[in-house]
Amino acid sequence: MSSDAESNYQQAYEQSLNDPDTFWAAAAEELHWTKPWDSVLDTSVMPHGQWFKGGEINTCYNALDRHVEAGRGDQLALIYDSPVTGNRVIKLTYAELRDATAKCAGVLAANGVKKGDRVIIYMPMIPETAIAMLACARIGAIHSVVFGGFASNELAVRIDDAKPDVIVTASCGIEVNRVIPYMPLLDDAIDIAEFKPCKVLVVQREQCPAELQAGRDIDWLTAITDADAVDCVPLEATEPLYILYTSGTTGLPKGVVRDNGGHAVALNWTMNTIYGMEAGDVYWAASDVGWVVGHSYIVYAPLIKGCTTILYEGKPVGTPDAGAFWRVIAEHGVKAMFTAPTAFRAIKKEDPDGALLAKYDLSKFETLFLAGERTDPDTLAWAEEKLKVPVIDHWWQTETGWSIAANHKGYGFLPIKPGSPTKAAPGWDLQVLDDQCNQMPAGEVGALCTKLPMPPGSLLTLWNAHDRFTESYMAEFPGFYKTADAGYIDADEYVFVMSRTDDIINVAGHRLSTGAMEEVLASHSDVAECAVIGVADQLKGQLPVGFLVLKSGVDRTDEDIVAEVVQLVRSQIGPVAAFKQAAVIERLPKTRSGKILRGTMQKIADNEEYRMPATIDDPAILDEIDLALQSLGLASAR
Repeated sequence: MSSDAESNYQQAYEQSLNDPDTFWAAAAEELHWTKPWDSVLDTSVMPHGQWFKGGEINTCYNALDRHVEAGRGDQLALIYDSPVTGNRVIKLTYAELRDATAKCAGVLAANGVKKGDRVIIYMPMIPETAIAMLACARIGAIHSVVFGGFASNELAVRIDDAKPDVIVTASCGIEVNRVIPYMPLLDDAIDIAEFKPCKVLVVQREQCPAELQAGRDIDWLTAITDADAVDCVPLEATEPLYILYTSGTTGLPKGVVRDNGGHAVALNWTMNTIYGMEAGDVYWAASDVGWVVGHSYIVYAPLIKGCTTILYEGKPVGTPDAGAFWRVIAEHGVKAMFTAPTAFRAIKKEDPDGALLAKYDLSKFETLFLAGERTDPDTLAWAEEKLKVPVIDHWWQTETGWSIAANHKGYGFLPIKPGSPTKAAPGWDLQVLDDQCNQMPAGEVGALCTKLPMPPGSLLTLWNAHDRFTESYMAEFPGFYKTADAGYIDADEYVFVMSRTDDIINVAGHRLSTGAMEEVLASHSDVAECAVIGVADQLKGQLPVGFLVLKSGVDRTDEDIVAEVVQLVRSQIGPVAAFKQAAVIERLPKTRSGKILRGTMQKIADNEEYRMPATIDDPAILDEIDLALQSLGLASAR
């Protein structure tokens, strides 16, 4: 770790808050602008300002054409690696990706898509998905990527909200052991939706070709082959690049809107500052393009920076084994990887000794970055020990587009504190507030909020719902953006994200973090994964209940392990936690992006009605949770 790291970070952080115009103007100069901006930050547009107003830019040009014109057209831009299709690998140079994108943009334009129109992209993890996104950006169409395999009702809601002229899809998605036909889901969604798109562009996959509807559906390959390439269209920096729907507390999705200018500037800046990447380096975000990580760090950020990005159609385990990640890193010379902690917990469960690592040469691998869910110290320590590289936790959200808190490789890493994503990133004036919007003392848990204005790259608004935007994020803490995460900042200014604010449980008047309890459970040598929820209790308000997934090969009784974790919590947090119940289960209910569905588990425990989460990986797991809760005397009314 660099001795200058603290001063490098501190200098940048202070400038970003005290003189944001100078700080972000310098970052913006690295990109190509067709027209310079009138102002870096315009605070007249409330509640949180606009970035690079008056400037004109094209995100696709900065991601592709700019590199080709600089003489780097032969460099690899994208590597598609698909173990689910028989280890198929496709490599595209910047010139090849630009040409394919220009022709895809030509197909969209020929079908009436113009600047400001919406295009829904309902796709699996294939190169055409990234091409379609970039093609929209090329002509100023606003794309909305919907995770492939989403249920028809959920897709219909997004069709009605975005009102796309064209939908781009594929005939199927492929999981480890099954093929998911997309066209029946899409057809049902269009039937359900009030708004009817004019055209559907379909990538036919050999695993399950779709029957196309005459007059509506267009075959991708035929259309691309015959299309004219089109050039990039200059766009105002403040015009929307994309809509990305995220879950809302009402059950209705929230369409997060990202701009062109601020987004490109922020993402380009993060690639070196946070991830330590330079043009030509190989970067891998093991996520899905349907989520914000895929938008930011599979497609846009690596390409804008001039890196080689990896698009992986597979899983951390099962394709074929828990060494899948090591194979990809070794085979493609990955320098930095970004994934969710849940992926590493899955690998640790299947291969706790890391025996499969010995098969692969990871000499080019420098850093592992984790985000998406809180990184428990046990998983972090395991990854550090096995990989022998820094394992860096960072924290951000769909709404922010990039890190709120991080350990910045470009400044030199600060010392790691397990359980912390280190310090607030430049641009984010992060504070811990109580219910009255007062700043909390160091070390005390409260609501994590960022003082307005937000830095470039964060959400502009919610699509067709600006009032909901201000109500959801700005109303509760005036002058601040509400992250809806709870945590604290310690005396060294390290951030600790403990849980969602609604996951703070109140046990007999004591506000306790379920995240802190999960940390203790995860430290047990037999536990691979865990979750803690608060269940209703007449006497104490709420009581914590734990769920334990054990490592493979554990042959001890569940009762013994539960007794040990109960004692661990008692000894490490204290009797105040009132932690007395835990169940051993086979698996935790998760979204397809790997987030544990604690809220749904809590509703089951409390006998409340709940809506099946649209993003759930396997609905059958909820029945398993119900039975586990019943074994503890909970969920009895179901």
